[in-house]
Amino acid sequence: MEPAVLYATNEGVATLTLNRPQVMNAFNAALNVQLYEALAQAVADDEVRAVVITGAGRGFCVGQDLADLTSTDESVAAASLGDLVRDRYNALIGKLHAMPVPVLAAINGACAGAGLGLALACDLRFAADSAKFTTAFSRIGLVPDSGTSYFLPRAIGVAKAVEWAWSGEVIDGITAQAWGLVQHVYPADQLATVVQAYARNLAQGPTLAYRWTKQAMYDNANATLAVALEREAQLQEMASQTEDFRDGVKAFLEKRKTRFRGR
Repeated sequence: MEPAVLYATNEGVATLTLNRPQVMNAFNAALNVQLYEALAQAVADDEVRAVVITGAGRGFCVGQDLADLTSTDESVAAASLGDLVRDRYNALIGKLHAMPVPVLAAINGACAGAGLGLALACDLRFAADSAKFTTAFSRIGLVPDSGTSYFLPRAIGVAKAVEWAWSGEVIDGITAQAWGLVQHVYPADQLATVVQAYARNLAQGPTLAYRWTKQAMYDNANATLAVALEREAQLQEMASQTEDFRDGVKAFLEKRKTRFRGR
């Protein structure tokens, strides 16, 4: 049986490929579990300094596979979707958001529902110009989950997020970039190559500084100025004790490229 997530590493980059192409990489229990395990594997590997998440086939991820939940209307009504969200998605999105290395989403195709939440929980999003995005939840009488109600307003603004969640409008990669949903858009046949090159470049950088920069930006987004300033001072103290900082200063004085080692 094919694994639900393919895991590969190259030049410091772990690529996690959602591998249920027959259903546009919709989440079932196996995909939830295996994606969480793949993220944990990347964290445990000191050689991994950046992560890319993408999808096999024509889709990135279209959210929960409803067929995996039930085959009858009665069992849908009886199911506790709150428990499913808690058990399958909350830990996964939390794990992804807290990753200590940069995480890039390479959105190669349809991205909807919990798949949109997955993409939003990544640090940066790259999309094919042909990719399609929708919130999807309202189409079946549900509300946004998988972190969507947290990340989406921060990406595109509260009013736009509410409007889009209500309408379920389908947008393409170009529109997603104009809204601020994704940072970069490329022709579909170039996306994987560009994202891998970008990830390899990050993997060669000061990954501890990247980690603490991410922490500062995320934590200070809702902090008071006093708290933010103190957090910056604390993180800067930590950064100044690293080999990367010492070699960075030395390289600057010697007019050479810094050899970042992530320590």
